[in-house]
Amino acid sequence: MSKRPRTLLGSLAVAAVLILAPTSGAVADTYWQCATFARLASGIQIFGDAYTWWTQAIGRYERGIQPKAGAVLCFKPTERMKLGHVAVVSQVLTDRVIQITHANWSPIDGSRGKIEKDVTLIDVSQGGDWSMVKVWYGPNRDMGGSTYPTYGFIYQDTQARVMAASGFAKAENTAIAMAQQAASQVAAAVRPGVGPLQVLSQAADSTDRIAALIAAATRGDGAGN
Repeated sequence: MSKRPRTLLGSLAVAAVLILAPTSGAVADTYWQCATFARLASGIQIFGDAYTWWTQAIGRYERGIQPKAGAVLCFKPTERMKLGHVAVVSQVLTDRVIQITHANWSPIDGSRGKIEKDVTLIDVSQGGDWSMVKVWYGPNRDMGGSTYPTYGFIYQDTQARVMAASGFAKAENTAIAMAQQAASQVAAAVRPGVGPLQVLSQAADSTDRIAALIAAATRGDGAGN
C-alpha cells in the first residue's frame, strides 16, 4: 500500500476517534505517538521525531508565531521531554489562549499514548509570542505547573487542509452511527428508561472551567506535572 492511501486510512481512523470523543476529554483507545497523531489529524506530511518538525518544515510549509486552527504547535525538546512534542490547534479562544488536540501527553487511567481533545493551552511568554506555554494536565484536572518552550506553529497548506477535511467528512457518517449506538448503551446502563439525549444534556459546560484555568495560570498556582 502506498504512503498516500495509508495516510488517508489513518486520517479516517483519527477522524472517527475524534468525532466519538467527548469535548475536552481523553480518548483511551490505542497507543498514539504525538507525531503520528498530529500528522494524521492536520494533514501536514512531516515524519520523524517531534523536535525535528520545525526544521523539516522549512521550504515545505509556512511557519510563524500566531496560532491558527489546524496548525501544528512544535515544542522544543527539554530534559524531561527529549523528543519534543507536537499538538494540533483546535481553535483560538483569545490572543493568549487556545485549545489543542494532541496525543501522548497526560497519563490517562495510568497509561500514556491517549488522545486528548480540545484541551486548554495558554501562552505565558513575556513577549506574547507563544514561545513559552502551559498545558492542561489531565490527572490534575488543571493546568500543569510546568512551562514548556516552543518553536512556533507550522501552518497547513491547501493539500494538508484537504487531506484533514476529507478524512473527517468521510468518517463522519460511520462515526455518528457508532456514537448514537454507544450513547444508547451508556444511557441504558447508567439510567434505565432514560434516553441518551437526556443523559447527555446533563454534561457540564466547559466554559466556566476554562475561565477558571486561565485565572489559575495567571496566578501561577497550577500543580506541577
